[in-house]
Amino acid sequence: MKFEDILKIGKKRDRRTLDRVEEFATMIGPESVYLGVFQGKDNHIVYGQVQGDCEIEGILVLGEGGSWKGNIRAASVVIAGRVEGDIHATNKLELARTAHVHGKITSPVVAIARGAVHDGSIRMAKQTQVTRYRERRDIPELEKEKEKE
Repeated sequence: MKFEDILKIGKKRDRRTLDRVEEFATMIGPESVYLGVFQGKDNHIVYGQVQGDCEIEGILVLGEGGSWKGNIRAASVVIAGRVEGDIHATNKLELARTAHVHGKITSPVVAIARGAVHDGSIRMAKQTQVTRYRERRDIPELEKEKEKE
């Protein structure tokens, strides 16, 4: 998912985590590598590679093409890239159709797009359930891709 695409997602509806994001304080670009502990209170977006653990109070987005080796803990997490490690979202976890997660995920609300891959366990509150969905916002773009083939 490109940065422009992430911004387009917002403002249409107020259902998904990214619909409420006004700005990202930090962006790690696709050619960048970050090693170490990632901490903060703001919203962060990663297109590059991160090796280490994360503990933030805001929203963490791992964009398509991004990778994370280590554990992630954040208020809300949106994954469109690859994660090798456990993810703990205190509010909500969303796995986009391009997500590949190898590890345990914990969150009171989990949304998994058709096409996302998760190898591990899911831990949630007893009153909630996993929501699996087809990304309807991408349908016109998917149809255009099919026409090119």
